[in-house]
Amino acid sequence: MLSDLEIAQSANIKPIKEIAESIGILEDDLEYYGKYKAKINLNEKLKNKKDAKVILVTAISPTPAGEGKSTTTIGLTDALNKIGKKTVVALREPSFGPVMGVKGGAAGGGYAQVIPMEDINLHFTGDLHAITTANNAIAAILDNHIFQGNELGIDPTRIIWHRCLDMNDRALRGTIVGLGGPNQGVPREDHFDITVASEIMAVLCLSTSLEDFKERVSRIVVAYTYDKKPVTVKDLKCVGAITVIMKDALKPNLVQTLEHSPALVHGGPFANIAHGCNSVIATKAAMKLGDYVVTEAGFGADLGAEKFFDIKCRQAGIKPSCVVVVATIRALKMHGGVLKENLKEENVDALLRGVANLEKHVENVKKYNLPVVVAINKFYTDTDKEVEVLLNWAKNKNIEISLSEVFAKGSEGGIDLANKVVKTIDENDGSKSFKVLYDENLPIKEKITIICKEIYGAANVEFLQTAKNQIAVMKRNGWDKLPICMAKTQYSLSDNPKLLGRPEGFTMTIREVKPSIGAGFIVALTGDIMTMPGLPKEPAANNMDVVDGKIVGLF
Repeated sequence: MLSDLEIAQSANIKPIKEIAESIGILEDDLEYYGKYKAKINLNEKLKNKKDAKVILVTAISPTPAGEGKSTTTIGLTDALNKIGKKTVVALREPSFGPVMGVKGGAAGGGYAQVIPMEDINLHFTGDLHAITTANNAIAAILDNHIFQGNELGIDPTRIIWHRCLDMNDRALRGTIVGLGGPNQGVPREDHFDITVASEIMAVLCLSTSLEDFKERVSRIVVAYTYDKKPVTVKDLKCVGAITVIMKDALKPNLVQTLEHSPALVHGGPFANIAHGCNSVIATKAAMKLGDYVVTEAGFGADLGAEKFFDIKCRQAGIKPSCVVVVATIRALKMHGGVLKENLKEENVDALLRGVANLEKHVENVKKYNLPVVVAINKFYTDTDKEVEVLLNWAKNKNIEISLSEVFAKGSEGGIDLANKVVKTIDENDGSKSFKVLYDENLPIKEKITIICKEIYGAANVEFLQTAKNQIAVMKRNGWDKLPICMAKTQYSLSDNPKLLGRPEGFTMTIREVKPSIGAGFIVALTGDIMTMPGLPKEPAANNMDVVDGKIVGLF
């Protein structure tokens, strides 16, 4: 089979003007970035149109075996269009750092991709560059304020705003800035985050308009004074400048799938650090442009889906109609204890042990009163016996399940899944019964405890003294009535990445609690969560090149 890049480069790609016309977007509303991608600028033109049915695609806890969530999201969109349902897909933008590392992009795979794949995975329309620039402008203005006399009385040891870079670079996890003498700044310890971990990214993705973005940016807390009062971007008098930098980045990007389904690709916060969903602006635009919208949330349902429901849907007023949980037999066997190198061997016992992870994620989605369809992303190594056992398990549990082959067959491989999703919505539209998990007005500790016990399955939740002190600060500043954004390993339901399957009886440890007031949530950190990833020994970048004017080696 051809590589993802070879498939994408051999595709019959249509001018983006034609894709826009297919969903009623006029040329005057397009800002072209070449022939095949554009930003859309619709403003108030869509507000009176009926909202589409929203389908969220999530997954089991990820493994090195791969699950294919983005691939399923794109393939399901193409399949829905193929059966006559006007559907738009709303996706996150890839982060450049992981593209150069090991994770790969977020443009799907095989015959279920969004294109132009190289552009989307690399610089695209410059949104992440704008976010990086806006983030670092705040950092520069903050340090300059201290250097120029520190009128606000900022305590340099209590600065919580960090510079960022859209690259995996472990050397920047700990830095010292301001060295070189009295004319070069005020020396202090600092560190870099990866761009997708920046609060600017979260603010972009949760804003509903340019004015809402400005208001959110003004609230961002960057530091504390010597008497422990919060300092905001508004205090630094740079809200307008940041808005200028981000003006174009706030507009959603329109591209297409291999089968010419319209795709809005916009924003991309990590789900193990931030809330893991594409922008509200893009999702809401998609809801006015089609009858169905397929969107995804990062990593497993314990992270991305929980935050999609409890943060994004809560803030944006979105009510999903159905949820698709993606799994593979390979990944389920890994959750059942099989090593990656042995996954090609039939192992029904391991499959039945690992399916407990899938069952927990299905249970979690149902806590929101939403119907679920399980999509099994089929691999050639799956044996008939393994498939039979899994289908029987789903039947016995009364779980709707579909074998998806969109990677190898495109929309044709997702017809069964599309039909089952439509049937599920017709019989039990979740938008009529959807509810969030907790009341945001509850105390911070109680909200965190509900998530840890209900979604992760923890027996106990321990708050370290640092976290307790920070919670007291949140309450004192009036920030305690916000939803919670958990920062946790994606590999386990627990805070220990080695506990696969469905761990029980464990204790979740809350190390720190940080304000993300512009985004509108409180971040609770568990385990050892890196906000600046590193590159592996053999980065994916080693295989990339340009040969005869053509990119090679990009997946």
